[in-house]
Amino acid sequence: MTDPRAPERFQLSDSLNISRVLTGLWQVADIEKDGATIDPDTGGDWLEAYARHGFDTFDMADHYGSAEIIAGNLLARSKAPRALAFTKWCPAPGPMTADVVRSGVEDRLRRLGVDQVDLLQFHWWSFQHPAWLDALHELALLREEGLIAEVGVTNFDAAHLQLALSDGVPLLTDQVSFSLLDRRAAHQLSDLCARTNVRLLAYGTLCGGFLSERWLGKPEPQDIADWSKMKYKRFIDVTGGWGGFQGILAAAGEIAQKHGVSIPNIATRWVLDHPAVAGVIVGARLGERSHAEDNLRLFSFTLDAEDHARLTEAFGSTGEVPGDCGDEYRRPPFLTASGDLTHHLDALPLPHVATQSPHRKDGQQVLSGSRWEDIAGYARAQRVGDRILVSGTTATAGADRIVAREDAGAQTTFVIDKILAALAALGATAEDVVRTRIYIVDEADVEAVSRAHGRVFGTIKPANTLVVVAGLIDGYRVEIEAEAILAP
Repeated sequence: MTDPRAPERFQLSDSLNISRVLTGLWQVADIEKDGATIDPDTGGDWLEAYARHGFDTFDMADHYGSAEIIAGNLLARSKAPRALAFTKWCPAPGPMTADVVRSGVEDRLRRLGVDQVDLLQFHWWSFQHPAWLDALHELALLREEGLIAEVGVTNFDAAHLQLALSDGVPLLTDQVSFSLLDRRAAHQLSDLCARTNVRLLAYGTLCGGFLSERWLGKPEPQDIADWSKMKYKRFIDVTGGWGGFQGILAAAGEIAQKHGVSIPNIATRWVLDHPAVAGVIVGARLGERSHAEDNLRLFSFTLDAEDHARLTEAFGSTGEVPGDCGDEYRRPPFLTASGDLTHHLDALPLPHVATQSPHRKDGQQVLSGSRWEDIAGYARAQRVGDRILVSGTTATAGADRIVAREDAGAQTTFVIDKILAALAALGATAEDVVRTRIYIVDEADVEAVSRAHGRVFGTIKPANTLVVVAGLIDGYRVEIEAEAILAP
């Protein structure tokens, strides 16, 4: 029997009617971190208990321990209506050929024991490696083939989500951190969702359990055992510390008392009320404790204007999480369970390798694979001593495919990623850039191009020239060149 007090549902697509509270299985990896594995039948029983309450939508990933196998056990039980299993594929950067992408999806199908993944969510570690766009197009083809019902992404910022959409990728969701403490998704990402059919799946809504009565008025913890709390303690530290966090917790506590519900209910309801959000992901400690009863109270009350004003007042005592959505995995300050990911990112393969200049002993060059480099006889970038010159760069994927033909802002995002990739091969970063020159063909594109440029260089502020030209080869909307000088 199902619980008569069913949670709210959201029609995400024609085939996906989801619980607005998804059950997150990331803590399976934490439970199994010492080598023990959850028995699939037992794990399936635990998931079935959630489904009986109406929480029948489960979120997992390829690296969440045996979560996919446990979910597969539940799916094999042929209950009606069938539970939904959303999973993620998080490959290391490298060539994303049709065979590579198919293999990644088939592994998800095998572990889940299904013929079709309900929602395949794609994560990419570094946008400087352009193969992420190849991977999404291959996933779109597998969607047409029927191996995937829908395609989503995880931890994509607004700029790269816009780029994927403008390049024709049929994305349905973006899974990002969103909470009373981390409000980044309420800005550019929500604006983009308002203009498109993409919806957000929000995780971190309870900040690993910190947003609860258990921590109200309590001293700052010194020793944290589980991965989830280690991660969200970093969020607390970077947004103003324990004092500011207690201010938000106190406000949520007052509102919870007013409505006769819990602080987690208030924190979750606040995120659910954002128009861009289809659902929130609440983690489950399988076999240890279930919050299904408490989560059902989410749908018994509504936050009013007074409640929102009280929370907004509390937000004033904290700062914003730095950067855009997903930046915590790609650049400092790294706000992950393990902290600094520099060692991991440095180990990832670069899209280009610098080679010795054939004519200068003090020079190196980078070739990106464009067919024009051989036809016209130029390099993507040249380094001479501590100076790096990057050729005029367009939104070209592979040898000659034009990316996002009708969107100059999206093309600018792709171009700057290519420039940063060339710089990385020569030992430089965005912070070393001292000049950029931008050529556009339509004055109406000035703001979109400028905003995309400012997203990367807003605090660096290199010298810059932007001019409107009569036209660019092959119909590109923007071309950019750059110069960097390495610090001594």
